[in-house]
Amino acid sequence: MNSENSGDARKGEAKGNQRLHASNVTEHRIEHEGSTLTRSELEEVDHRMKLRPLAVYEIVRQEGEDELTRPNRSLLWSGLAAGLSIGFSVWTQAALRAYLPDAPWRPLVECWGYAVGFLIVILGRQQLFTEITLTAVLPVLARTKLRGFIAIARLWAIVFFANMVGTAIFGYGIASDVLNTPDITAAALEVSRKAMEPDFHFMLLRGVAAGWLMATVVWLLPSADKSSFAVIALLTYLIALFHLAHVVAGSVEAFALVFAGEMTLAQAVFGFHIPALIGNVLGGAALFALISYGQVADELDERGN
Repeated sequence: MNSENSGDARKGEAKGNQRLHASNVTEHRIEHEGSTLTRSELEEVDHRMKLRPLAVYEIVRQEGEDELTRPNRSLLWSGLAAGLSIGFSVWTQAALRAYLPDAPWRPLVECWGYAVGFLIVILGRQQLFTEITLTAVLPVLARTKLRGFIAIARLWAIVFFANMVGTAIFGYGIASDVLNTPDITAAALEVSRKAMEPDFHFMLLRGVAAGWLMATVVWLLPSADKSSFAVIALLTYLIALFHLAHVVAGSVEAFALVFAGEMTLAQAVFGFHIPALIGNVLGGAALFALISYGQVADELDERGN
């Protein structure tokens, strides 16, 4: 081995030792200095310790690697299920609006209904476009190769298409009042009209904020443990409360208005789908993934591990 290779090996070993020390400094201190805590108390402390950013990153990254390798048919059916399930966000919010009195506090309550579809989708492990933007991007950021970007394009295209089919079916059901619930249908169309009001640039900005919140859900879940329900419910509640633009859930509202004859398909696509999609990708994939990756980039080795 020449001197140059020996130097590189020593640098790599030093970096590895540095990372090892950083992750075990508490264990090393307790082993050499002792602690007044009992063994059971130390185990409880270890159990309650928050995951390091690098550990959260690795969990999300592994989920992303799994998503990138799933078969097309699995993605298609799972995406279709998610598109149908997310419709219950709009439907539940509309039901609460229909049955609550028209009071200033009503939005504070009815917006909780918006979380229902997201709870079904995320806890049911269905493929939602905005949820997988972060998980799919992290593995590619670690190892930037052409095949990685091709894999992301395949994943996004299949899941987004399947989500749109599912939301179109649910939107048609709302417009046609297939359940014969005219009060809820009227409320759903009212909610949908409000959601489609913003101009292109405002819809884009609201999409960025919604994408950021959805990516935050993904980033928080590994640390949430038994609080997953509350994390999902709270952050998706905020999407409704702040009138943000989620391209999948909002598609139910857009398609409902299209099938009800209140909006053309072109108006839905150019006025909602395109700006909301761009915003969600920017907020969920570009901004959040880059910042999240930046937190741990210096802690990864040369291979991105």
